[in-house]
Amino acid sequence: MTILRFNMFGSPNIGIFSLATDKFAIVPIGLTQRKIERIKNVLKVKVLSLDLAESKLAGVLAAANSNGIVLPHYVSDEDVNFLKKSLDINVGRVESRKTAFGNLILANDYGALVSPILTKREVAMIKDILDVEVLTGKLAGFPYVGSVAAASNKGILAHPNISEEEKEFVSNLLKAPVSIGTVNSGVYFVSSGVVINSYGALVGSLTTGPELMAISAIL
Repeated sequence: MTILRFNMFGSPNIGIFSLATDKFAIVPIGLTQRKIERIKNVLKVKVLSLDLAESKLAGVLAAANSNGIVLPHYVSDEDVNFLKKSLDINVGRVESRKTAFGNLILANDYGALVSPILTKREVAMIKDILDVEVLTGKLAGFPYVGSVAAASNKGILAHPNISEEEKEFVSNLLKAPVSIGTVNSGVYFVSSGVVINSYGALVGSLTTGPELMAISAIL
């Protein structure tokens, strides 16, 4: 498994710009071909360059697993059709006033933990798109579960203040062990600084050696 320090557009907050599953990764338009090749080499999946709804913040707006991708309601038909044609997965826009689904959903191919601020209708739509068991809950006391943790099918990196009860709950749901840690020299909102799947991880360029140890524990 490879872990690579990385930045996008000069920023170590790579998780806000991109997302990855065991089937694909999405990165913003504008990365050099050399960087895209490095991402492919680490994550070992197809990499799509796309500005979702003309935004470079795919990691904030979207949540995904190998079965599907959850998008805000305002993503264009053109983007939806491009994703469907390129990936052959469920692509769904959720009609909601909430739009930062990357911050509200923590998912892998076994389950999804979603924020309790979402409605039952919205949770049901997410379940249909991701095609896994979906439960609601908080992590480290935060409702923004997708921002305080990052998950692959092999492991979950979580905010250091996650409780033992929360750790057991999310581990059972996503069927993966939990490791606590930070990114980019002490940032607790770990998804902002890591892009991970079962094959490897990209971490923000400011991530320290001890932080890398915690991340390597879930690979």
